[in-house]
Formats: sequence, C-alpha cells, structure tokens
Amino acid sequence: MRGAVLMSIAMVAFTINDTCIKILGEKLALSQIIAMRGVVVTMAMVALAAHQGHLRFDLPRREWKLISLRSFAELAAALLFLPALFKMSIANASAIMQSLPLAVTLGGALFFKEAVGWKRMIAIVIGFIGVMMIIQPGGEDFNIYSLLVVATVITVAVRDLCSRQLDRSTPSLLAATAGAAAVAVFGLIMLPFYEIKALSLTDVFLLATSCGSVIVGYVLAVSAMRMGEIAIVAPFRYVSLIAALIVGVLVFGRIPNGLALCGAGVVVATGLFTLYREHKLRQRIAAKTLPH
Repeated sequence: MRGAVLMSIAMVAFTINDTCIKILGEKLALSQIIAMRGVVVTMAMVALAAHQGHLRFDLPRREWKLISLRSFAELAAALLFLPALFKMSIANASAIMQSLPLAVTLGGALFFKEAVGWKRMIAIVIGFIGVMMIIQPGGEDFNIYSLLVVATVITVAVRDLCSRQLDRSTPSLLAATAGAAAVAVFGLIMLPFYEIKALSLTDVFLLATSCGSVIVGYVLAVSAMRMGEIAIVAPFRYVSLIAALIVGVLVFGRIPNGLALCGAGVVVATGLFTLYREHKLRQRIAAKTLPH
C-alpha cells in the first residue's frame, strides 16, 4: 500500500511539472525552458547519484551503448512532447501517454521476441483504437500536436525498452541522470538561436516547482516500484490521467469531449489488462523455476 501511495504522489508530481511547463511555454522559448530545468534537474540527480554511490564509469561498452540510446530517446521525447503540451489540452496529452504500457509490450514482442499471447495482442489493438478516439482524426479538435504525442509514446517506449535491457548491476539513477544531462546539453546548445527572456518571480516559482516535482516524482516512482509488488503498484501510474483532468478543468478551463474521455477509458482498461496478464506470466515463469 505504501508503494501504491508513493506511485500516486509521483504521478501527481509529474502532472504538476507538466502544468508548470505548459504555463511557462506561453512566454518562454522551448530551448530556454529545457536548458534551465535540465541544468537544475541534472545537478540534483548527479548529487543524488553520488550520495547513493551510483556514479559509476566502469560499465561495459554494451551498457554505455544502451544508456546512450536511452538518453537520445529521452531527448527526442522531450522535443516532441513539450511543443505538443504547449498547444493542446493537458488531459488529452496525458490520455494518449497512457498507451505507453501497450507500446512497450508491443515493442518487446517485435524487437526482443518477448512472449505476447493473443489476449494481450487484442488488448493492444483495442488500446490503440482508444488512442484514435482521443486523437479523432478529421474532427474539429484534431491537430498535428496530437500526432507529436503519439510519436512521444514511441520514443518513451524505446527509452523504457533500453532500460529493461540494462544489466541489473547498472544503477537506474545513473541512466536517468544521463538522460537528463542529454536534454540539458541540447537546451544549452540551442539557447543562442532563440530569444532569451528575463524571468519574473512567477516564472522562477514555476521553474522551481517544475524542477522539484520532476525530482520528487522520479525518486518516489523508483521507490514505489522497489517497495511494492509491481502488479499492485504499476496501475497507479494512471493517477496521472485523473490529475491531468482535474488540472485541465481548474487551471486551463478545458476538458476533453465525450469521445476522448471514452477513448481514455479504453486505453486505461486495456493497459490495466496488459499489466495483469504480464503479472500472471511472471508468476507462471517463477513457478516453473522453483525447485520441486
């Protein structure tokens, strides 16, 4: 239960980060936002990794290749998601992102030959139909930014699949710090090409809140996955959708239409089913490996 509570708080923290970034995007250039936030978050994560003894540079070449690919995917996700977040409903963006477990499952089957039964394959197909219900191609609310979020799902799935291929001895905090650093460096490189604006006290507060919520969200999410059973804890990732719906109404005065809400329900339901089936598969594998 503690793991479930920590995961719920982590998802609320990530939604707070998205909210702050969306507000900042009305005034500041993307490069300035990701550079400032990236530097602060990277410094904090380096300090945390050093404190926990996770700053290791003696990893095998295979691990560094995976970390590099993971960092590139992290950067691509930021460059795709943030412009979309600036222009579309935060609830719609969050709803599309909930299809991530389906994309990871499909990617594992396609590229790593992981076993995926027909039930999960049907769930994946239905889940992506739910995504189409949210995007509504041809509808009056459709725009190109919805497709950017779909592309974000793909890049984040690549990131997560890289994480799953890392050796157990490779600290997850080290991989996450490398990803944060990649985003920060890119933001710094792009700074000279865009106008840099002075920050008001409100901007500083929003930026500080964004940085703090990202760090808190990451630490609590990792703690939750280590503390509780994955089958119980993982579904609480969907708390971020509830938080995004509330923020969309209270902060931005927007709520998805009925079809999009139904699509979000389909995505969440199929995602929960996929997590359940994966849990059952792990149980069967564990039972086979136990000594008789």
